Amino acid sequence: MLTSLFRLFSLWLAACRLRLDDLLPERSPWLLRLVFVPALVFPRGKQSAAQRLRRFFEVQGPIFIKFGQLLSTRPDLFEDDVARELQFLQDRVPPFDPTRFRQIVEEGLGGPVGELFGSFDEKPLASASLAQVHAATLKNGCQVVIKVLRPGIQRQVERDLRLLETIARLINLAGELGRRLHAPEVVADYRFTIENELNLQHEAANAQKIRDNFLDNPVNYTPEVIWDFVRPNILVTERIRGIPVTDRAAILAQGTNLQRLAEIGVEIFFTQVFEHNFFHADMHPGNIFVSTENIDKPQYISIDCAIVGSLTDQERRSLSAMLLGVFRRDYRRVAEVQIESGWVAADTPVHKFEAEIRTVCEPIFARPLSEISFAGMLVELFRTARRFDMQVIPSLVLLEKTIINIEGLGRQLYPELDLWATAKPFLEKWSKQHYSLRRLIREFRRHLPEHMDQIAELIPQVKQAIHNLANPPAAVELPRPQRWRAIGAAVLGGGAGFGLAQAGLVSGISSLLPWTLVVVGIWLLVRRG
Repeated sequence: MLTSLFRLFSLWLAACRLRLDDLLPERSPWLLRLVFVPALVFPRGKQSAAQRLRRFFEVQGPIFIKFGQLLSTRPDLFEDDVARELQFLQDRVPPFDPTRFRQIVEEGLGGPVGELFGSFDEKPLASASLAQVHAATLKNGCQVVIKVLRPGIQRQVERDLRLLETIARLINLAGELGRRLHAPEVVADYRFTIENELNLQHEAANAQKIRDNFLDNPVNYTPEVIWDFVRPNILVTERIRGIPVTDRAAILAQGTNLQRLAEIGVEIFFTQVFEHNFFHADMHPGNIFVSTENIDKPQYISIDCAIVGSLTDQERRSLSAMLLGVFRRDYRRVAEVQIESGWVAADTPVHKFEAEIRTVCEPIFARPLSEISFAGMLVELFRTARRFDMQVIPSLVLLEKTIINIEGLGRQLYPELDLWATAKPFLEKWSKQHYSLRRLIREFRRHLPEHMDQIAELIPQVKQAIHNLANPPAAVELPRPQRWRAIGAAVLGGGAGFGLAQAGLVSGISSLLPWTLVVVGIWLLVRRG
C-alpha cells in the first residue's frame, strides 16, 4: 500500500514539474485545477505541452511508454498534436544479461541451449519493454529467432496496471470532462492488450492462424512457428529476411511498384477484417517488412502477432453499412446504423445525430477524395458518436488503431494513395456477397441443427395457419393451385419482411424464424397441386 502511494505521489510530482496542467481544458473542474496548483512554481520551458506529456511517459518507464503508445492511437479522445507527439514514443530498453536469457530458455525447454540449437547468438537482435529477442539456428540448419519475456515483467506490469486503474477512477470522478475521456475503459483496453502480449503461446496461436489464412494468397507472409519450442514465456519462429517497410528507398531500389504495394496493404487489411474476421492489430512500422523475392508480385511480411482483433458478425455488418453510408454521403443511414447496432443509445435522436455527422463530413468531402484521410474520417465519426455517449468497444478501438497505421504506412510508401478507391469496391462486393441468397441458405443450413427444437415447436403452428389459409370461406374460394401460390407468396413475403426488419440489414440473422418462413414460402410457390 505504501509503495503504491509513493508511486502515485511520484507521478503527481512529475506531472507538476512538466507542467501537464497546460493540457487541462479551460473549463476543468476546480478540484482538478487545485491538484495542479503546485505546478505553478515550475517553469514551462521551450517544449510544447504535447512534448512534455511524451517526456512524462518516457520518464515513468516501459509500461507507461506502452500505455502512451496506445493513447497515440486514440485521436478521438485527444487533440491531434497530442496523439501525433505520442507516436514518437520508442519502446526500447537496455537488454538484460544473455546468461539469464539462456537460463530461461534452458529451464523452459528442458535442455542445454547447445543441445537444443545448432547455434545461438549471444548478442540480442532486439530488446523491448516486455521481451528480448536473440537469433539462433535449429539443428536442421533453419534460422530462427527466440523471443523470451523479461524476468519479473508480469509482476511489474500488474503493479503499474493497478496504479493506472486507480488514476483512471480518479479522472472519472472529475466531472463531465473526466467521464468524456472514458479513462477506465481505456485502461481496461490496455490491460486486455498487454496481458495478451504476456502470453507467448497466445501470440504463437495468432501467428499460426494469420499464416494459415494467407496460405492461398501470397500477398502476406507470416513466419512459421516452431511449436516444439513454444512456452508461455518462450516463442521460437522462423527468421525472416525483408526490407523494413519504412525504408522506402531500398524498396524502390529493388524495383517494387510502390503504388501497388500500398494498395495491397489496404487489401490485406480489409481481407483480414471482413473475410477472415481476424486481423493483425499491431501493424506499426517495426512489425512490417517487404519481401525481397517476387518483385513483380509485392509481398508483405508481418511479425509480432500478439495483438489481434476480430469483430462479431453484427459489428462487421454495421461497420460495412456505416462506411458505405459515408461513401454515399447518406448521413441518415450512418446515424441509423450506429443506433441500431447499439453503439450509441437507442433513444438518440436520429435527426440530431445525422446533423452532427453531416457537419463533420461535408467539409471533408469538399476536398478531392485522394486528399481525404480515410482513417481521419473514421476517427471523426467515432469522435462525434462519443458526444452521444458511444460505448467504448475494444474491437472497434483495435480496428481504428489498425486503420490509422495502415493508411499511414500506405501513404508513406505512396503519398497519392487513394484508400477510398480501394475500400469502396471491396465493401460493396463483400456486402453484396454477404446478403446473397446462396449465403443466406448456407447460414440457414449451418444454424439449422442449433434450432431444431424451435422449428419443431413452430411446425404445428405453421401447419395450422396454412390449413386456415387453405380452407377459406366459400365466398373467397380460389382454385387449388392458385390458393397454394397465394399462400406461398404471403408466407414468403411475410418471412422476408420480418427478417429484414428484424435484421435491419445490419444486425444480421438474429433468428431462424423469418428465414424458415422464407423457405416454406418458396416451397409452397413451386409445389404442384
